[in-house]
Amino acid sequence: MQKELQLVLSPKVANDEWLLKKEVAYKVGVSFDRINHVRQIRRSIDARKANVKINMVVEVYIDDSVPEQHNYKIEYQNVSNKKPVIVVGSGPAGMFAALRLIELGYKPIVLERGKDVKSRRKDLKKINLDNIVNPESNYCFGEGGAGTYSDGKLYTRSKKRGNVKRILNILIAHGAVEDIAVNSQPHIGTNKLPHIVEAIRESIINAGGEYLFDKKVNDFIIEGNKITGVKTVDGNTFDGEGVILATGHSARDIYELLHRKEIYIESKSFAMGVRLEHPQELIDSIQYHCDLRGPDLPAAAYKLVTQSNNRGVYSFCMCPGGFIVPSATAPDEVVVNGMSPSTRSNEFANSGMVVSLNPEDYKEYNKYGPLAGMYYQKALENAAFIAGGKTQAAPAQRMVDFIKGKVSNNLGPTSYVPGLTSVPMHEMLPSVIGKQLQNGFKDFGKKMHGFITNEAQVIGVESRTSSPVRIPRDKETLEHPQIKGLFPSGEGAGYAGGIVSAAVDGERCAEALVQLL
Repeated sequence: MQKELQLVLSPKVANDEWLLKKEVAYKVGVSFDRINHVRQIRRSIDARKANVKINMVVEVYIDDSVPEQHNYKIEYQNVSNKKPVIVVGSGPAGMFAALRLIELGYKPIVLERGKDVKSRRKDLKKINLDNIVNPESNYCFGEGGAGTYSDGKLYTRSKKRGNVKRILNILIAHGAVEDIAVNSQPHIGTNKLPHIVEAIRESIINAGGEYLFDKKVNDFIIEGNKITGVKTVDGNTFDGEGVILATGHSARDIYELLHRKEIYIESKSFAMGVRLEHPQELIDSIQYHCDLRGPDLPAAAYKLVTQSNNRGVYSFCMCPGGFIVPSATAPDEVVVNGMSPSTRSNEFANSGMVVSLNPEDYKEYNKYGPLAGMYYQKALENAAFIAGGKTQAAPAQRMVDFIKGKVSNNLGPTSYVPGLTSVPMHEMLPSVIGKQLQNGFKDFGKKMHGFITNEAQVIGVESRTSSPVRIPRDKETLEHPQIKGLFPSGEGAGYAGGIVSAAVDGERCAEALVQLL
């Protein structure tokens, strides 16, 4: 007999297989030895009260054989002799578009401007230790895109849960832990993502697809109003039945190429701000209402949002037990981002703290047309580079000092390897960002007692939350309205916000392209 059961458990019981089984036996009213298996379906943490609880949905097997382990393995057909489709970019949108094309009987040719994950590590080391930024190989560019060396948050607001489940199953098939299909806020970890990305590449190649590195696209081949291929900086030309453009939110040269060729793009709202870093123990004590987090609870997270002068101020990409990394894509800018390993065991917690912006906020950049937001974004990153001493050292300020508009005489320890430089961030940031952050922090301090402290540091700048440019597409066909065969996809096109949503969008574009062929 099988039975689905909803449970509210202490962390200790939820994390002990024997205690969980004992609790289940009590709840269903049978003896312990009649419970043959307990399979978790969903799991979430409720920390709203002093006694933290784990909400769990389980499937119980009573007097029944233990179910066979789910087989996530996927057999892809061989498409080596099928019609080619060009996929520009190997981030989540590009990789999952390629896999879906294989399933639909087309040969993907994946063109990645950067390097493979292993070679990419050397360039990341140079950024952190030597302040050397390779414009083609960094935390944003390279195999897997920005997602590879992020921490693999798989949270999504997508309403299409079937599509989300499918993406999670594909990730599990390529090496992700099965827990991502259970937890309410699934997470892979920056230490595990590279192996998963490599496994996806191998699936594409083994099925007859092509996966090419150091292939930066610098031109589109357009005949009439139809795209027939692309050119790369090394002089190669790649032809295909269509082009899925999945270049990510930091590929500024692609936006400039589109604008230069008079292919319609448009400015869109986005957000910028800072990274805020606290000691993880402090966040644990606030969120779990305790002096010291026990071994049965993960590093605590938070999610905060408020309004300041009719403008959204919110936390973004919160990384418990994580670290801050330099995410610049050009030598003359400082950009910070956050990530966590799978264990979330680092001593710091960090989160993007950003302010919603719209085109009215940077109208002095209107001379750049639809690229106005991009140039505004770049100007702030360059200001951070100059303020930090023209290295990858990031400008920073203690949190209370920032709120009070006071220069920090010294800075505390940080997870950010290139180091920090004391800078009056309240003056460096444009007032539309700085003032709203000051107000927002005060409001957050009312929601989380102890959140405002000089143990926390404001580190800048967090500017790559999303693309400031949208590449338009038809709502039904997903094709660019001006150029036939061009399918803008993922975060870079302005249609996704995270690994899962970008992956779902990549699959949708692959399906839409094939449907029109």
